[in-house]
Formats: sequence, structure tokens, C-alpha cells
Amino acid sequence: MPQVISFHYTLTDKRGQLIDTSRNGKPLIFLEGAGQIIPGLEAILILLKTGDKKVTTVPYQEAYGPYDQSLIYKVERSQMPAQPVKLGDLYQIGKEGSQRLVTVVEVTESQVILDANHPLAGQDLTFDVEVMNVRLATQQEIDHGHVHGAQGHDHEK
Repeated sequence: MPQVISFHYTLTDKRGQLIDTSRNGKPLIFLEGAGQIIPGLEAILILLKTGDKKVTTVPYQEAYGPYDQSLIYKVERSQMPAQPVKLGDLYQIGKEGSQRLVTVVEVTESQVILDANHPLAGQDLTFDVEVMNVRLATQQEIDHGHVHGAQGHDHEK
């Protein structure tokens, strides 16, 4: 039976630079097997128990995948929905149901270069995790594909 796991994490890159942490807030909570966290981290967490701590490196293949050059797009500056366009701006492209987030990575006088890769694509990621709670998922959580209750999703009764 799938588990519901809550955990705190600190995420760093290969140079030890801080990328993200949950330590200043609530722990992250997920339903095993629901695709809510990266596969490589889930594979580690499902083996741990409440109170366990672990530092692990997840290879990019089990995180956000390889960096894909085919996801770089050149767009005429005049086609951008907002002006001015700045380095680091985020936009959604695509049609309903197949949208993806793109980041402006270069701006010239006539063109904008957009990158649709996940910002962490191609990077091995180091997680320092502490498991706060592990419990069996309820049948309703399994049926709905997400956690219910505290820090999860509540349905109206």
C-alpha cells in the first residue's frame, strides 16, 4: 500500500550552492507513486522511516532529465506579449493542456531567446532530507491521487 511521507529538505547543486529549502516553513508532503516529486528522490524517501535523516545526490536522469537544446526557441521580439522583455522573464507558451513555462535567456534588438527546459535540467541535485512522518495512504487518497488532511487537499463534504 502506498505511503504518505512528509519531509524537510535542503537542495543544493554540485558546487554546494543552496537552491531551495523547506526548513523555514512546513515540510513537503506527497503520496508515493503519484508523481508529485522527482523519481530519484521518491525512491530514496520511500525506504526511510520517521525521524531518519539522509544526504543523497539524485542524478539528473532521475530528477529533471537532460538539458535539451531542441527546447531553445528564437522569437521575434515583436511577437512577445509584454514589453519590455527582460532576461529571466517567465512566459507560458502552447495551447491549453500542453502549456510549458519558458525563461527568457537572451534579448537582442530583434529577437528573444526562450528556454523551455526546467531550470534544473541536466543537473545532479543533492538533497539533505529529514523525514517528519510516514503513514499508509488512505484508499480515498489513492483513488484521488493526492494527500488529504493536514497539509494535503481537503474535499468539501
